[in-house]
Amino acid sequence: MTTLPAATPAYLVSLNDPQRRAVEALDGPVLVLAGAGTGKTRVLTTRLVHLLSLRKAWPSQILAVTFTNKAAREMRDRLERVIGGATEGLWLGTFHALAARILRRHAEIAGLTSSFTILDSDDQVRLVKQLMQAAGIDDKRWAPRGVLGVIERWKDRGLTPDRIDAGEVVAAVGGDYAGGRMAMLYRAYQERLKALNAADFGDLLLHNLTIFLTRPEILADYQDRFHYLLVDEYQDTNIAQYLWLRLLAQTRRNICCVGDDDQSIYGWRGAEVGNILKFEHDFPGAEIIRLEQNYRSTPEILAAAAHLIAHNRGRLGKTLWTAAGTGEPIRLRGIWDGEQEARFVADEIEQAGRNGIKLSEVAVLVRAGFQTREFEERFIAIGLPYRVIGGPRFYERQEIRDAMAYFRLIQRPEDDLAFERIVNTPRRGIGPTTLQTLHSLGRDREIPLMEATRLLVGSDELRPAARKALEGLLRDFDRWRAESASLNHTELAKIVLDESGYTAMWQADKTPEAPGRLENLRELIVAMAEFETLVGFLEHVSLVMDNAAEAGAESVTVMTLHAAKGLEFDLVYLPGWEEGVFPNQRALDETGERGLEEERRLAYVGITRARKRATISYAANRRIHGQWQNALPSRFIDELPATGVERDVEAGLYGNATSRGFTHFPEAVSGGFNRFSRPAGFAETPVARTSFTKPGTFAVGARVFHDKFGAGSVTRAEDGKLTILFDHAGEKKVMESFVRKAGS
Repeated sequence: MTTLPAATPAYLVSLNDPQRRAVEALDGPVLVLAGAGTGKTRVLTTRLVHLLSLRKAWPSQILAVTFTNKAAREMRDRLERVIGGATEGLWLGTFHALAARILRRHAEIAGLTSSFTILDSDDQVRLVKQLMQAAGIDDKRWAPRGVLGVIERWKDRGLTPDRIDAGEVVAAVGGDYAGGRMAMLYRAYQERLKALNAADFGDLLLHNLTIFLTRPEILADYQDRFHYLLVDEYQDTNIAQYLWLRLLAQTRRNICCVGDDDQSIYGWRGAEVGNILKFEHDFPGAEIIRLEQNYRSTPEILAAAAHLIAHNRGRLGKTLWTAAGTGEPIRLRGIWDGEQEARFVADEIEQAGRNGIKLSEVAVLVRAGFQTREFEERFIAIGLPYRVIGGPRFYERQEIRDAMAYFRLIQRPEDDLAFERIVNTPRRGIGPTTLQTLHSLGRDREIPLMEATRLLVGSDELRPAARKALEGLLRDFDRWRAESASLNHTELAKIVLDESGYTAMWQADKTPEAPGRLENLRELIVAMAEFETLVGFLEHVSLVMDNAAEAGAESVTVMTLHAAKGLEFDLVYLPGWEEGVFPNQRALDETGERGLEEERRLAYVGITRARKRATISYAANRRIHGQWQNALPSRFIDELPATGVERDVEAGLYGNATSRGFTHFPEAVSGGFNRFSRPAGFAETPVARTSFTKPGTFAVGARVFHDKFGAGSVTRAEDGKLTILFDHAGEKKVMESFVRKAGS
């Protein structure tokens, strides 16, 4: 082994001091806490270059783990540009790719052959469905994807069927799903995979763990083989990945993990932030190196992000700084409602474009997918090109297309494409043979599929089960069509989605995507309420879809905060910072303080995506499930620093509120709500008052009146915010300035 030559290599010269320390600390465990925009990938790649240049190890003796194939390709490309073709033999790839490579060498120990197949998600769902049917488990009540989701969570935790059977899993991890028969399904699923000589993605690591723990000589061989381990995005590892790495690193302990505990935002898919927090405990004597010089954002952006994330207790701590000069303050905008928020953002982006900012350097980052709808419609209305990253446009999403197909069939029974889409969605036992029979009759008689269905259900040409299902579907559509003459179209839409079983289908689905799909369906109802008739709404959607197809390449990016990690833009808009939206209420309900801290890390990620300017906005009112509700600003707003943030709330928006987060806002003008044009239908369900009270007016037990919720009693009063048990609306949290003494 050679030592560093006297002349400093060129690849080290451009590094700052902490980066260089992270590259040169080759021996022993090292944790590199790399803040946003601090050159993490550069450090990881340069460390690889340094190891190979010093000949501390051959490429085949280095294990470098990334989280995505894209990251692995980029790292390999950088390596080859610096050191040429010396990377041959390097174990560089994702957890799954590297684990599959090991498993193919020792497949027989896991009951497989080396030619085993890795199943995709569709094959997995099909297999689970077969097992459920064999076990007599109703796959309409318990969605196969939900069963698969529980199995995947167990595998993420490194749990084999034997450990499930031994009682090492609790209902909170999904053991009570499928009528409490999940352990049996898991065992049957694993046995069937072995019979098929197949594995799913979770098996790749799970089988590796089994091999390492049951065959110590094989584990020792890999521990001896890998002289150095490098791990990217360590904060995103799940328990199985963590155990795999810890086993491989135990002998030589030359493991370098790069990550940021402040950017651990994937708990919903198994990531454990605790893995990075306990690194020093797992590897005593580990060196901790903090990369804190940011090369992306302005001082104001970094200060706001740092002040916010400091409210998390579960973190190792670091302070980002930049040598860049003073920039624009973080901008905070309080706006009347969601529609006006979309107008504000669209107008600003248009102006930025006129000022020479490329649209590709502008992003709108939302907490949940349903929030994109208002922005998409506004962008289309003004001809502003945009693209949705990490998912389809709102009206292109599966659940929206399905729902629209139902609505189209009510309006136009001859819409064969819509009929084909929903005839077996949710599943009604209508298979390809039945559909082929319907198509044949339709072609022969030159009639629509729904009319062909009416003819066939009166014959004996269909199986009894299919005939019964189609008769029920026809009755449903006849009833809905009749009700459409008297019901409001939004009420009709809710009835259709419920009575068809479509809403229940997603409620039963336990995959991580299901709650978002339900939110999108609720947002669809909100969108429909903006139109007088179902016909008008359907025509609007057709025009939206047509316009969307014409969008140019230079476009605004719209995406969720989760999808934005690792990206950066000159201008970033962060809308919807309201309690219940962000932080997300479901995250708080399901995981409490842990969920709140992950939501705060998500806010930190959002702010640090901005290079030059970040704009946070929130609305005083949101239409939720078709009803206007007053919204409280996110608690994260009050966690921003007092300096470096430009606060601007529209006069009268929150009265004279001085609760947390409002002390910096200009005092409201009495009757200021008259300055705003109210949303259509707002008068039916008002959310604001025209006379305001001072904070501290109402004590616990006081009787109050709210224009929307009616009379109630105060059960808690804190910082200008009241918790009130209303006589008819139940318990609600409202701003004190929105209520008055009962009887006044």
